[in-house]
Amino acid sequence: MKRFLLTVVLAVAPVLANAQTATISDIVDAHILPRFQTLADTSAHLATTAQNDCAVTSQSLQTAYTQAFDAWIDASHLRFGPTEVDDRAFALAFWPDSRGATPRSLTALLTDQDPVIASPEDYAAVSIAARGFYAMEFLMYDDELADMGNADDHCTLIQTVTTDIATTSAAILDGWQTDYAARFRSPDVSGIYRTGEEVLQELFKALTTGLQFTTETRLGRPLGTFERPRPTRAEAWRSGRSIRHVEHSLAALKDLALHLSSDDPELSVRIETSFERAATLLAELDDPIFAGVADPQTRFKVEVIQQSIDKIRALVQNELGPTLGVAAGFNSLDGD
Repeated sequence: MKRFLLTVVLAVAPVLANAQTATISDIVDAHILPRFQTLADTSAHLATTAQNDCAVTSQSLQTAYTQAFDAWIDASHLRFGPTEVDDRAFALAFWPDSRGATPRSLTALLTDQDPVIASPEDYAAVSIAARGFYAMEFLMYDDELADMGNADDHCTLIQTVTTDIATTSAAILDGWQTDYAARFRSPDVSGIYRTGEEVLQELFKALTTGLQFTTETRLGRPLGTFERPRPTRAEAWRSGRSIRHVEHSLAALKDLALHLSSDDPELSVRIETSFERAATLLAELDDPIFAGVADPQTRFKVEVIQQSIDKIRALVQNELGPTLGVAAGFNSLDGD
């Protein structure tokens, strides 16, 4: 009997390994690489647009900013590998900024007329709070910073920040194309990922952490408490993007979840239905920056959205994880 069971295990193991390899390769080709390619392309376009027209009221600059920021949100759950090198993810997206480091850093650069604002190469060494999409939001949409400093310096700073964004995005894409994609596809006992299970663990953690960040931070920060709602703690509220980020994040996480559950059609359908329910609730909320969280009726709607995402988290953790043979593990949102 033991010999029979051993024979079955040995026969099944290659099948499971092949299925893992197919799933991982599919995620790399269909989910990861296209997102970082789009981020690099739209960021390059943003930098070029800023060189041609740096006016904060420019429709072309605002559109290019919207497209590049969307592309980052679509990829922002993939916080491992090339995005971790040199803190690239934080260089693109320093938020939450509970201490107001971004406006403070930008103010100092403009009021001091710091020569670093004219050097994209040197700008990579400034405070990480003065870099990336949230710095651009302040420069373009904040009432004080949009008009702060010498007009030429302000223009130069916008051009430098967008060039820095494009450089960082290109480096992330290059890291995936030249190295990390191969590490994912071919885990090795001497590599970062020793087995397919470890790769799936990384992807599963990206999914669960992304859901956690959306419900606890993107929704939880503006909700605050019933006695003290905090609408101006919403993400990217100055540019009117708060709910847009939730929508884009959920769409990206849904895509990853469906790839991970592709070998279990019944579970995949339930996951898709859960995400669609959350998307429908979002579409029905006529409050793009969560400004109405102090109103009981609006607050209730946001809380229902939050609960719908929590249900997705529970489904993913309790059913998708065991199906994959992995657990969420520790992530940076869990604290010490």
